[in-house]
Amino acid sequence: MSFRLAVCAEMVYGELPLIDRVHRIHEQGFDVELWDTRERDISALAATGARFSSMTGYFGGSLIDPDSAAEVLASAEKLIPAALELGVERMVVHPAELGKGGLAVRPVHRSTGQMWLTGLRTLERLAALGEKHGVTFALENLNTILDHPGIPLARAKDTLALVSVLDHPHVKMMLDLYHAQIGEGNLIELVRAALPWTGEIQVADVPGRFEPGTGEINYRAVATALRDAGYTGVIGLEAGASGGQGPEAGDTALTAFRTAFES
Repeated sequence: MSFRLAVCAEMVYGELPLIDRVHRIHEQGFDVELWDTRERDISALAATGARFSSMTGYFGGSLIDPDSAAEVLASAEKLIPAALELGVERMVVHPAELGKGGLAVRPVHRSTGQMWLTGLRTLERLAALGEKHGVTFALENLNTILDHPGIPLARAKDTLALVSVLDHPHVKMMLDLYHAQIGEGNLIELVRAALPWTGEIQVADVPGRFEPGTGEINYRAVATALRDAGYTGVIGLEAGASGGQGPEAGDTALTAFRTAFES
């Protein structure tokens, strides 16, 4: 049983223009993940022939803030034409608005009942939008210890609770195991519990956020658990290359990633 493997073009081959990164990833047989597609040549990206597994699905507002949740919907709708042209399968959203460097635009360190209800209602509206256009929105878990302090409802158990309660085919979970390891651990039990609502899985090792094999996570054991559970979806490498931003370092990182999940 095999997985579809994808690579985030934003985090490897940084010395190359984005279009060249996409070509290089595609030529090695991987799907491609993107972040913000605004200000990018969507037609040129589509012409690469690459299969795009995910992209950022909003650029304003907060899923859990009643004063700005409408901005999430409005910005998501503006990005849908790019997603359709690229054939993107999942549009990624986060529990709250991220700014420069992934930091919270409006840091909040305690969650409230209103946040839960607003988050669920916003996801319901995203589900309807996704169903209308044939795309799926994926809610990504984050860690608040290192990379994203001040983002409420960001833990994997929180994002899983929201997505599973909604239980809609056009809203899934982007299960990020790098973030989950930093914030929660117990990854094998997590992937088993989250599997029915998981649209895609992202990986990177800890510490460093580099390719599998550079840190503490036993990704071969995770891969075995996923196979045993029947997962055949996308696993995306959202990680930098430990050897740097050059092409050779990127190739080495992608080989290590493939080895962890295809062996």
